[in-house]
Amino acid sequence: MNKILKKRTLAPKVNEYVIEAPAVAKHAHPGQFIILRVDEEGERIPFTICDYDKEAGTVTILVQEVGYSTMKLASVPEGGYIADFVGPLGKPTDLTEYKNIVLVGGGIGSAVIYPQAKHLFSLGKPATIIVGARNKDLIMYEDEFRAAAKELYIATDDGSYGVKGFVTDVLKGLLDKGGIDCVMAVGPMPMMRAVSALTLNYGVKTVVSMNPIMVDGTGMCGGCRVTVGGKTRYACVDGPEFDGHEIDWQEAMQRLSAYRDQEKEHVCRLTGEKR
Repeated sequence: MNKILKKRTLAPKVNEYVIEAPAVAKHAHPGQFIILRVDEEGERIPFTICDYDKEAGTVTILVQEVGYSTMKLASVPEGGYIADFVGPLGKPTDLTEYKNIVLVGGGIGSAVIYPQAKHLFSLGKPATIIVGARNKDLIMYEDEFRAAAKELYIATDDGSYGVKGFVTDVLKGLLDKGGIDCVMAVGPMPMMRAVSALTLNYGVKTVVSMNPIMVDGTGMCGGCRVTVGGKTRYACVDGPEFDGHEIDWQEAMQRLSAYRDQEKEHVCRLTGEKR
C-alpha cells in the first residue's frame, strides 16, 4: 500500500496527490506514468507523473474527477492509503536535441508538461510555455511554470485571464515569428489534434502524449493501441508520446469514447444520480 502524504485541490474537481513511492521515484523521468488501484477491488487507472522527488521518495500526480475510480480516489483523505501504485511505465521524454522548444498544456495536460519544463530549465534550456483552460479557475501551476519558463503565455476560452482564445491562437503567433524547432502538446485530444494540424503547416516537429483506454500498462491487453504512421503502436510501451503528425486522430478519438455510456452508469451507481 502507498500513503497519500499530501493532497490539495488545484481547481474544481482537480486534486494533486503526493504519494509515498520510493521505488517509483527512484527511477522516474519526465514523460512516464504510473498505474494505481484505489483499493483491492478497484480498476487499474493510469496517471502521468507530474513531479517526483528521488531523495524524499515521493511521486506527485494530478487527477481530475471524471469517473467512478477518480471519485473513489478523491474520497481517500490525506494520510490515507491506496492499494497499488506501479511504475514508472512508458518511455521517458527526451527533447534535449532541440534548441527552441514550446510546451503547450491544455487543462489537466499541465501535469504532463510541468516535469518537462523543470527538466529543461535544469539543463539551462528553458522552454516557452503556453497554458490554456476554459477559464481562470482551471489554470494550474502558474507560479511553477513562470519560474521555469523562458516565456509563459496563458489563454482562456472566456478571456477571464491571459489571452482570450485557444492555445493554438498563441502558438500561431509564435510560429509566425519563426525559430521554433519543436512543440510538445498535451491535453484533450481535440486540442492536440489542432496543435498538430497547425504545426504541420510550418514543418515543426510535434510531440503529443496520448491517453487512450489502458488496462495493464505492459502491452499485453492491447487496449491502448493507437495508429501512428499507419502502424499499430501501444501507448503504454511504445509511448505515451508520439509524433503528432502521424497519429490517426479520428480513430483515437472514437476509441477514447467507446465506453462512455458504461462510465456514466458507474458514476450514477456511486453518486445515486439518475442517468
